[in-house]
Amino acid sequence: MTEPGSPSDARARSARYAGLAGAALLTVAAWLGGAMPAVPPVGPGAMPYGPAALGCWLLGTALMVGAWWSLRHGAPSARWAYRTAGLWLLPLLAAPPLASRDVYSYACQGWAYAAGHDPYTVGVAAAGCPWVDSVAPIWRDTPAPYGPLFLLLAALAATLGGGLLGTLALLRSLALAGVLLAACCLPGLARACGVPIRRAVWLGLASPLVGVHLVAGAHNDAVMLGLLLLGLLVLVRLPGRPRAPLAVGQSGALLVAGVLLGLAVAVKATAVVVLPFAALTAVRGRHTVGALLRDGGLLSGGAAIALVVASVLSGLGLGWVGGLARSGDSQQWTSPPTAVGFVVDYLGELVGREAGAVPVARAVGLVLLAVLLVALWWRAWATLRGRDDVRPAAAARTALVAAGVALAATVALAPVFHPWYATWPLLVLAVSTTRTTWFTLPCAVAAFLTLPDGTSLARYTKAPGAIAMTALLLVLAVLAARALRRPPEPGPTWRRPG
Repeated sequence: MTEPGSPSDARARSARYAGLAGAALLTVAAWLGGAMPAVPPVGPGAMPYGPAALGCWLLGTALMVGAWWSLRHGAPSARWAYRTAGLWLLPLLAAPPLASRDVYSYACQGWAYAAGHDPYTVGVAAAGCPWVDSVAPIWRDTPAPYGPLFLLLAALAATLGGGLLGTLALLRSLALAGVLLAACCLPGLARACGVPIRRAVWLGLASPLVGVHLVAGAHNDAVMLGLLLLGLLVLVRLPGRPRAPLAVGQSGALLVAGVLLGLAVAVKATAVVVLPFAALTAVRGRHTVGALLRDGGLLSGGAAIALVVASVLSGLGLGWVGGLARSGDSQQWTSPPTAVGFVVDYLGELVGREAGAVPVARAVGLVLLAVLLVALWWRAWATLRGRDDVRPAAAARTALVAAGVALAATVALAPVFHPWYATWPLLVLAVSTTRTTWFTLPCAVAAFLTLPDGTSLARYTKAPGAIAMTALLLVLAVLAARALRRPPEPGPTWRRPG
């Protein structure tokens, strides 16, 4: 059954089958030139069956992106969106690892841990992983940057898999489970924020980034996002709030939500960015400092418990924090701070200065990120503080939009960007914000940035890409400055009851 304002049947049908054709072409591209075992990335010129693989990849990506984009304002219904997204996943489930070799790193890190090595101090090559030839060369000697929970899951997959193919199948099953968990959370979160469910489901599940990178690529971001969204769902459905299904008390629910968010951090550290904004969602009643300390404290306690338990069970402690520093070994212009560093180095070469601006630009980016995260949180807090006339949907939307923007800022200002990183803000913003183009357009562009074997196109467009990215940043800075000089628009009038 279609809903008011939904696209026509013909348009929806065209999008459904165009996307399915695209997914089938991407599966063909994966078999012709995907991330096969023991075949390192070779680039577009030397890819096996190069022209055919590249043609299927480009056409398939264009079809999926176009179909997703055409319905960005909402599918005919939530049920239709679920069915279509699931239909698109079917061919991709039959593909070998696609658009990235990270799943081989997961397999070797799990094998190394199961064999008694510490993946936070020993690279997979030194550990003697039998599948190391399938790992991208840049990551063979680096420590694992993932949390202890994911290492436990990867070790379980390597132990039960009985070999590389079995391990890959189990790791993809974990990723699929994460996507399914996120899919189950989307309607409840969208409803709590007053966002159309049919649009939230479509944006969050039908994006090519989800099918290609989270499922076919088996990235652990899928597990992180599933746990993250479930934790947020528990928060927006706290006992005492409308449609709350939880049988436990309010304090117990906060602890449960905190544990889920802590487990998300124990998969991938990026989830920690959401915790301060989740604390705003956790507040019951008026947003006061006391309520924030009480409810946010319970939430933080649950997250800390999850991290401690995962660290103790793994026996590896917090060694993964050190591994995060090596995740920036790759330098690509797709990271805006890195692009600015490249351009500064290019200009420096013209006057005879040695290159060295990239680390400085990345450090500046991280400082800007820290400032921006604090500003985002403070703005959300100022919007909610002391008000007893803010409806639950408005309060949830305020906190979750801020969390989504915080994730988007993390993606934009981090030292490294990979296309699947765009799924972090995508799924949170899909359920919370009303304006979509500003975050869906970058996701559409990101879908074209890799090749089926995991080669990043940024490697072959370093100078022009860095210059274009820097120019884009300058344009955005000018537009932002103009927007700040405009007089503020009148905001909504909050009336106290009675």
